[in-house]
Amino acid sequence: MPRSPGFWQPADSCHCATEESNSLPQPSSLQRTDYEGQAKRLMELMESTDVIIIAGGDGTVQEVITGLLRRADEAAFSKIPIGFIPLGKTCNLSHTLYPESTSQVQHITNAALAILKGETVPLDVLQIKGEKEQPVFAVSGLRWGAYRDAGVKVSNYWYLGPLKTQAAHLFSTFKEWPQKHQAALMYLGPTERPPEEPEETCRPHFLVRLYRRIRSCCFPPKEACEEVAPEDWEELNLSTIELSIATQNRQLDLTRSEDFMDICIETDNLSKQQFVQRGSQKMHDPHMCPEGSQHIQASRCILQLPEGTEGSFGIDNEEYEAMPVEVKLLPRKLKFFCDPRVREQMLQAAEEGECMAEEQGSPPACCHQDS
Repeated sequence: MPRSPGFWQPADSCHCATEESNSLPQPSSLQRTDYEGQAKRLMELMESTDVIIIAGGDGTVQEVITGLLRRADEAAFSKIPIGFIPLGKTCNLSHTLYPESTSQVQHITNAALAILKGETVPLDVLQIKGEKEQPVFAVSGLRWGAYRDAGVKVSNYWYLGPLKTQAAHLFSTFKEWPQKHQAALMYLGPTERPPEEPEETCRPHFLVRLYRRIRSCCFPPKEACEEVAPEDWEELNLSTIELSIATQNRQLDLTRSEDFMDICIETDNLSKQQFVQRGSQKMHDPHMCPEGSQHIQASRCILQLPEGTEGSFGIDNEEYEAMPVEVKLLPRKLKFFCDPRVREQMLQAAEEGECMAEEQGSPPACCHQDS
């Protein structure tokens, strides 16, 4: 039986049992996280395993992958498939991996069954690094701006019921308007997608795995020089109501030929009414890029903030201090279990897209119809 640690972030730690791991099939283990940052630490100490299962929300996922990819032997550990059971307040990743369902119980059941069926999809990861801090990793993206700031205060207006979202965005306009966020951005364009690496059909022998672990710890691979000629960087100064940097994981295309992240620079020229209306939409789709925004595809970018800039970033719905950062795309870095039906839909959508792109020329085989 494969070894599989689980990470569980309880919604209410005061009402959680403490003997869950006793009922798990061995050799499995369940680790309940009781405070912020614990999952990150547990991943740094984790021994070799076959499967990682996360039960929680976006924040728990973000902690686990950050701890995983900070390891000295992350090249080996990043090949371990990851299962995600959506139990948190925000679970944006679940919309990519599992069919939509109005029932939370059905949604959780779909996630558990997907892990048992064993189908996986590769997901991109963003590496976000400040000048002095260790890198943070994200599967959704980074947000900086007025919509994010208003969104985190929605729960403060719980007493207004269905109007709490509109209230949070409306009241945020009283403090300052227009809410402009200024920065300098340097970026590099998309990169060509390399061919897929062949997967190992069986688990390597213990001695092979031990040798790889020792080699990765004692002789970490030297990173290739990534210095790029200055003329290859694009530069711009921006003023925006919100900036977002997002992966392609929301609309996963398994056959795309280029790797890039989406940078959305939203216009700061809008009315308060438009801001409130769009704020409600952003609560459902945080990384939507509205019409009229500047859209950039990049494989790497550097965001420079003016000195004295206050506020916070939202990285996979977790709050971090706003600071100058470098964001680098790590394409197809992690494998997540996915519902086979969703994976099939991704492949069908990609085939249809290829057919539509060639409509004006000679259609490919998938488009030919018998006369």
